[in-house]
Amino acid sequence: MNNNTAGSHRRTPSQHQEGVMRKPELAAAIAERADLSKDKASQVLNVILDEITGSVAQGQDVSLIGFGTFTVRERAARTGKNPQTGQPLAIPASKTVAFKPGKGLKDAVGKG
Repeated sequence: MNNNTAGSHRRTPSQHQEGVMRKPELAAAIAERADLSKDKASQVLNVILDEITGSVAQGQDVSLIGFGTFTVRERAARTGKNPQTGQPLAIPASKTVAFKPGKGLKDAVGKG
């Protein structure tokens, strides 16, 4: 395990292309922080994302204390407008995923 403190490897958005951290960069950061190979870190990241996806797809909330909670929300059927014609159209009920940030994430963003 790497003996670095949690704050010693924090990156600013300018250190990532266009201010976006993509999956490969996240896996590389995990590899560096956890003293893993990039392949192993990528595998761990994929498993985590698969577990979150599977749980939310089954209607379960996924709560990561200090980070946030993923929940499924129901959208009721409603009437909308076709943007090209202006004609009303029926939008069926659907499900969507919502994310509510936790206190730790909110505090970290507020300091930035």
